[in-house]
Amino acid sequence: MAHRLLIVEDDRDLARNLIEYLEIQGYVTHYAADGHAALNLLAGNKYDLVLLDLLLPGVDGMSVCSHIRNQLHSKVPIVMLTAKDGIDTKISAFDIGADDYVIKPASLREINARVHALIRRAGLAAVDNEILRIGDLSLNTGTLQIERAGVPITLSPIPIRILTLLMRRSPNVVHNLAIHRELWGEERDDTHAIVVHMHTLRNTIDKPFERQLIHTVRGFGYRIANDQTTL
Repeated sequence: MAHRLLIVEDDRDLARNLIEYLEIQGYVTHYAADGHAALNLLAGNKYDLVLLDLLLPGVDGMSVCSHIRNQLHSKVPIVMLTAKDGIDTKISAFDIGADDYVIKPASLREINARVHALIRRAGLAAVDNEILRIGDLSLNTGTLQIERAGVPITLSPIPIRILTLLMRRSPNVVHNLAIHRELWGEERDDTHAIVVHMHTLRNTIDKPFERQLIHTVRGFGYRIANDQTTL
């Protein structure tokens, strides 16, 4: 069965190119030219991925992304597509639940590669109910339920995959390139994306609690462990 994509983009020429290219790749696409139309489609359809422009008339992309995560409680992969390249914008997008961030102008091949990688990773999510534990933090790889000290924690798909990777390799260091490969199937030169996802993880996994579990290993990557070792 073909994967279903929702493309939300107010630039109709770009949207037409995206639709034509992605349908050639075998996807089924639905199109919304603004945030209101996107919300209407999301209310009545299920998608395998949402390709979402940030600057939209009416309801903007940030609001649409927030609605998907907080009102629909959906974990559908979301790729933000925008001309804004500031780190603050990236952090805001990832904090509200975006999974990837593509800067315009971008080639159709690159966008397709990002879409394919996210859908593939979502499809490879574990179906066994392995319970990973580090200190008072637990993650069920089947249900994706996360708790720390008995408090439920909600994360979007990309931070969950990073957390799963770190917990499975604990207490060892996970190199940035290994995180890139796990998320996107390639060694991408995009340290900002990793930094902002780790920012999200720290805000949810560590910040509300007394003991730090996530540790930065400067020049290499990250580790998660129930100790106070610094490298």
